[in-house]
Amino acid sequence: MNEYKIINDPVFGFIKIKRGLLYDIVQHPLFQRLNRINQLGLASVVYPGARHTRFQHSLGAFYLMTEAVKSLREKGVYIFDSEAEAVQAAILLHDIGHGPFSHVLENTLIHGISHEDISLLMMEQMNRDLKGQLALAISIFKDEYPNKIFHQLLSSQLDMDRLDYLRRDSFYTGVTEGNIGSARIIKMLNVKDDRLVVDSKGIYSIENYLTTRRLMYWQVYLHKTAVSNEKVLVNTLTRARDLVRQGCELFASPALAYFLRHDSNFDEEALRVYAELDDSDIWSALKAWKHSNDQILATLATDMTDRHLFKVEVSEERPSDEYIDSIAKSIAQHMNIAYEDTRYMMSLTEIGKDMYNPEDDSIGILYKDGIVKDIAEASEILNVQLLSKKIRKYYLCYQRF
Repeated sequence: MNEYKIINDPVFGFIKIKRGLLYDIVQHPLFQRLNRINQLGLASVVYPGARHTRFQHSLGAFYLMTEAVKSLREKGVYIFDSEAEAVQAAILLHDIGHGPFSHVLENTLIHGISHEDISLLMMEQMNRDLKGQLALAISIFKDEYPNKIFHQLLSSQLDMDRLDYLRRDSFYTGVTEGNIGSARIIKMLNVKDDRLVVDSKGIYSIENYLTTRRLMYWQVYLHKTAVSNEKVLVNTLTRARDLVRQGCELFASPALAYFLRHDSNFDEEALRVYAELDDSDIWSALKAWKHSNDQILATLATDMTDRHLFKVEVSEERPSDEYIDSIAKSIAQHMNIAYEDTRYMMSLTEIGKDMYNPEDDSIGILYKDGIVKDIAEASEILNVQLLSKKIRKYYLCYQRF
């Protein structure tokens, strides 16, 4: 039998997965579920090609992790085989806890727990299924392993997660400006004083990476139309939840119905049901809710399925209460609904993003004399002051007529 399973990836080509623990992870039902969850949520309303899955992203991040381990070993960094396998397992599983449409369920149907915490619960479940083989991977994931470079490869300014999703999302959206030199960055990785750094020859690749990441966030991840559509979905699920808890009967798959009925404290039963939840549960419900007797739910579900997007206004200053009130009154009049119910038909969100935080997680540039400088100090052309500036925007989204 061939020692490796080979998968042909459109971004990186052939990805080799060694039979044994790593292949068992990929074959596990909790990992296969990622095939049914889109990586970019609702971004396909703007970029129709953005239909790739979290399964594909996890495999891509695994490929980059494999390349990073190989590159570091070639530079004399000693990495045990058990450590290499564990960090590969950890990157495969880093997104295992994501729900349908990325972060839509968080604080809508699920409260008090993040997708990272759910990922950890699922990893622990899988660890039991695999008879304890994931103990080291979980230790790295939780940043409890003494050698910190492995967690840095998993979660930092230069982790393999970011390197894959920027390349992959650029590829599938067609936003070619987002295409970073991931291979070059990985070849330039090094270790100094138990910290992941970048050889000085790679400084231009890092400058491009930081600039590209900023562009991708505002052009793709926080695109106003994608944000607007996400708000429609959040409001649809909120309305459905409120109706169900008032005693209304609504069509929903068993998994979705579970979370519509009650807030979960995420016990063992909730985790089991959550593992059955994916994008198809939401879409099948939306198609049925289009025909609901409840006007608000039917309108929102139709908005989702037929691409009737909320109108969106983006501003740097918060819209006045008077302006918001005038929109709410207009919606109430047009739809002939109670003023208090207009909250389902509109949304005001403040979104802030800083692309680089020197205090939080700097990127070290290693020179030939052994000195390490932060990229902010080392770069001659990079406006790190501009990159690290926290940008805040207000997205006012509301039903259009």
